[in-house]
Amino acid sequence: MILCNSNLFLLLVLLVPINLSLLASADNIFQNETDWFALLEFKREISDDPYGVLNSWNDSQHHCSWQGVTCGPRHGRVTALTLSGKSLLGSISPHIGNLSFMKFIALNENRFQGEIPQEIGRLFRLRSLNLSRNILTGEIPVNLSHCLEINELSLFRNQLVGKIPTELGFLKKLEILYLYTNNLTGEIPRSFGNLSSMTILSLTYNNLEGNLPEQLGFLANLFDLSVGVNKLSGVIPPAVYNNSAITIFSITSNFFHGIIPADIGLRLPNLQKLEFYGNQFSGDIPVSVSNLSKLTMLEVGENSLKGQVPDNLGKLSKLQLLNIEVNLLGSNSAKDLSFIASLTNCSNLQALAFGTNNFGGELPNIIVNLSSQMTQIYVNQNNISGSIPIGFGRFVNLFTLNMEQNSFTGVVPGDLNELQNLQYLSLSENSLTGKIPSDLCKIKSLYALDLSRNSFDGDITLSLQNCQYLKQLDISRNNLSGIITPLAFGMSSSSSLANVDLSHNLMSGSIPFEVGKLTNLNIFIVSYNNFSGEIPTTLGDCLGLEYLSMEVNLFQGKIPTTFVSLKGLQHLDLSSNNLTGQVPRGLQTLTFLKYLNLSFNDLEGEIPTDGVFGNASGVSVVGNRKLCGGIPELQLTKCIIQRKKKKNHLVIILTSTACAVILIFAALMVCIFIYHKRAREKDSPAVRSEVDKVLRISYQELYRATEGFSSTNLIGSGSFGFVYKGSLDQHGDRLVAIKVLDIQKNGASKTFKAECRALRNIRHRNLVSLLTYCSSIDPKGNEFMALVYEYMENGSLDKWLLPEKAETTSSKDLNFLERLNITIDVASALDYLHNQSEVAVVHCDLKPSNILLDKNMVAHVGDFGLARLLPKASNNSTQLGSTSSAAGIKGTIGYAAPEYGMGLEASTEGDVYSFGILLLEMFTGRRPTDDTFMDGLNLHNYVKMALPEHIWEIVDPSINSKQENREALASIFRVGLGCSERSPKDRMHMKEVTRRLYHIRDAFLSLCKE
Repeated sequence: MILCNSNLFLLLVLLVPINLSLLASADNIFQNETDWFALLEFKREISDDPYGVLNSWNDSQHHCSWQGVTCGPRHGRVTALTLSGKSLLGSISPHIGNLSFMKFIALNENRFQGEIPQEIGRLFRLRSLNLSRNILTGEIPVNLSHCLEINELSLFRNQLVGKIPTELGFLKKLEILYLYTNNLTGEIPRSFGNLSSMTILSLTYNNLEGNLPEQLGFLANLFDLSVGVNKLSGVIPPAVYNNSAITIFSITSNFFHGIIPADIGLRLPNLQKLEFYGNQFSGDIPVSVSNLSKLTMLEVGENSLKGQVPDNLGKLSKLQLLNIEVNLLGSNSAKDLSFIASLTNCSNLQALAFGTNNFGGELPNIIVNLSSQMTQIYVNQNNISGSIPIGFGRFVNLFTLNMEQNSFTGVVPGDLNELQNLQYLSLSENSLTGKIPSDLCKIKSLYALDLSRNSFDGDITLSLQNCQYLKQLDISRNNLSGIITPLAFGMSSSSSLANVDLSHNLMSGSIPFEVGKLTNLNIFIVSYNNFSGEIPTTLGDCLGLEYLSMEVNLFQGKIPTTFVSLKGLQHLDLSSNNLTGQVPRGLQTLTFLKYLNLSFNDLEGEIPTDGVFGNASGVSVVGNRKLCGGIPELQLTKCIIQRKKKKNHLVIILTSTACAVILIFAALMVCIFIYHKRAREKDSPAVRSEVDKVLRISYQELYRATEGFSSTNLIGSGSFGFVYKGSLDQHGDRLVAIKVLDIQKNGASKTFKAECRALRNIRHRNLVSLLTYCSSIDPKGNEFMALVYEYMENGSLDKWLLPEKAETTSSKDLNFLERLNITIDVASALDYLHNQSEVAVVHCDLKPSNILLDKNMVAHVGDFGLARLLPKASNNSTQLGSTSSAAGIKGTIGYAAPEYGMGLEASTEGDVYSFGILLLEMFTGRRPTDDTFMDGLNLHNYVKMALPEHIWEIVDPSINSKQENREALASIFRVGLGCSERSPKDRMHMKEVTRRLYHIRDAFLSLCKE
């Protein structure tokens, strides 16, 4: 019995190791399944994989062989997930936190949206996390502080908000922290002083406030400290200046003040980049800067520095950029520019900017001995005298030369035409004489030439023939003579000229008929010359013309009726000429025309009363004795209606009757023709779609324009696809916005056709222009649809009203006048769509995110995916018939008219309601869906109850109170209330809305002048 028990015991002892091994193996299998499941959940959250990167993520192979997945060789667990630059769209699954052996995550340069999962904090082995260049929102997870092994954290170029967690200071091994280009707020955590391993700290382009923490000065390994373009203030702590490890010190565009230490060149011996631009520093530029032998960039411009520039900067042999502009440097004396001589030793110098200071004396000839690598030279806005040195032609790489607003004399050096890479040249506001070199305009790269306000003379006839490459030309206020030939400005060929100012010269002759070929013309000023002949009717072909000034010349004949085609015209001055005939009545239909001066001519007939003619401060007709009528403020005589003699009555009656019969017969023939034409089209399977009337573009061109639809070019997303920024060769490298539709989504194709149909025939300054479209098959055989629009540099209004949504911190609060201008722009666009276009257009989805702002902050209404076309006689909700279906109208909650929710059809009154809500939102800062609106309270009632006694309680606090007044705000709110009435019949008409807003702005500007 004892023997048996002993044998049993030995058997059990032998079996135990075997069971433990099986258990370990089972555990490993279980953990591998955990990783496999987590990866599948990650894939599940990806809604678009354009390159098919995740196609390999299936059961046909082990997950350690999937693309982008790396496993450890010993335990087979996932240690790295590398999917950079794959254009993946979706959110980051929280299951990523179950990959417990993960060390490296690289998901940068994709289109990940949503928040960063808190579960990443579980990855205690994580060493590197790179989520940069995505569209991530929300706050930085506090749980990241649990990843104690992490040494690199890259979250830059997202849309993250909130404060930087102080808990990140626990990450003792963190070496690199990239948080730049987000929307982060609050202060830089003092706890960062605990990050003893930190080498790079980049927080630029955020909204950070407060002081620069002194603790950063004690980080012995920190060599890159970049906190520019924030709202930081105070003085730089001495400890930071004493951190000898720093090589990049960038604090540009903040509110720092104080004096740059005299011994900075000794304290920071390893400095390579010193970027203090755009702050409030005072005192001198320290002489010790010359000791920074490794320095490549010295930017201290736009401060309040004074004194002389050290003349020993030539010791900086590696210097590439020196920017000291916009300071108080110099003393208007001959010695001010002596520092230039030493810069000739800087053989790597590429950019030199010392404009807008107090430098005097002559520009030393030795400046032309600077490095041949020079690309930019700014000496503008000083008191520099003498002649411009000969020798600038040796700077073969120069693309900007700005010498304006000085006291230069003599002639323009002849070797400037050798600068074949020059793009911008300004010599304006000097005392230069002689002839303008005829070869300047031959520089093909030159897009802007400004020689205004000098004393140039001579015949300009031949010189202007070479200017077909220019976009901007200003030679005003000189003594130039000659004529404009049909060859000028490249009128006989393709020309990109947009802005031309020839005013205040001695030019003569007529304006050639070919001027109409300048289709890009935006500004044309020829005033105060001796031009004669008739004004070319072809100017009406320059549809982009906004500013036309032809006053004080010898023009004769009639005012061209073709000016009525210039829908974007804002300023028209034809005064002090010899014009005759009547004033074209069509000028009153030009919505944007705010200034019209026809005074001192020989015009006759009745003056209209609508449009610009209804504003006495915007129109002048004095000195025309034969004019009559108009509004009372113009003080013209009443028009006398002469009675016709009775003997002509019969002739008139017979003539009228005959004309009527002819017109009726012609109309009948047209109707018959249209009927048969439509019948043929209905039966023809090959009839072209309305969409095809817009110029098409290929998929390949769009692919090149967006660099393969790269995530770096992604600028937005919507219900039916994504919007990319691109550059089209066929439009002259013009920046465009490209909306790529996801045709798998229900309604995408309908949206595509609706936008083409709505925008194909309408052009207006305040509408986003549809340039072209693509309906094709992509390389994978899938249907592809895209729309190409003009690019809007300042993005959507939504991101300006809610800055936390902006992709960068370059936006600022909109002031009162800017908001008013934007509302006028939008109102003008709706007035055009409802009342002036060939077919009335109802937008159906007006809201801040569908209003885009160009580089000049002019508003453009976009996104016509829900638009409806209405017959002109039926553009209201009571007469639509079958033109529109309410079932297709969605709109947006809060902005959509209440009648749409009851099943009524699209109407112009619906757009008016949306505009009213938009207007109230812009000036109250409250969205119609604000959480405070409940129990029957809405934005309309919120404003209505506050007027007029409590108006200040509802105004957006970000509006500068110095720029508005009570009466203007009250008037604006009344317009908004009049537009957002619940009943459609009680709402204002868009034409009246536009008129009132213009009146409010004019009254406000008049008050400001007082």
